[in-house]
Amino acid sequence: MRKLIVSTFVSLDGVMQAPGGPTEDPTGGFAFGGWMLNYAGEGMDMSSAGFDGKHRELLLGRRTYQIFEAFWPYQPADDDIATTFNATKKHVASRTLTSLGWNNSSLLKGDVASAVAHLKAQSGPDLQVIGSGNLVHTLQAASLIDEYHVWTFPLILGRGKRIFSDSAAPTALRLLRSQVSKSGVVMSAYVPEGDIQPGTFATLDPSEAELARREKIARGSW
Repeated sequence: MRKLIVSTFVSLDGVMQAPGGPTEDPTGGFAFGGWMLNYAGEGMDMSSAGFDGKHRELLLGRRTYQIFEAFWPYQPADDDIATTFNATKKHVASRTLTSLGWNNSSLLKGDVASAVAHLKAQSGPDLQVIGSGNLVHTLQAASLIDEYHVWTFPLILGRGKRIFSDSAAPTALRLLRSQVSKSGVVMSAYVPEGDIQPGTFATLDPSEAELARREKIARGSW
């Protein structure tokens, strides 16, 4: 079975809406489109997080697909990401689109979760989701996501579409790797780690409990 990998940019408060430009997604009166651009720079490897789609098939929601369709086919021939995106298979989740104009694109049919589960069971390269917030919510609720690549930018947006909705399934995550860019972007990769296991300070031995208490005091939590 091939993996389904989600890659996204988020603010510190979890907003993923319109990172790339003012007109990308102004839904709900969102006024901060393009919020990530001032932080782009050295040490941000797009390939390592799957943002270039290399060796993968794309799985996109309608809005992200339309943004990509209007941009990538018109980039120079020597643009490596454009070459990859234009050539690879693109699977699109949409309730409203009836046809797709971008090369090698196809609409998912029927229930999205079932269609994606069927895609995962097929042979082929891993599936890569970029952006596509509503689709991510659906896939997360259905426990179909195998890996998250989340780049957290050092700013608070306060409002906007978030990577996890209020109805997200509670899930523990395990950190695979993490690094920080010179501009302060935390680039992390996680995999689901099963159910959340709540604990209590009462279960710690006295030395561990005392260390935890002192740590909370040092952070000003008490």
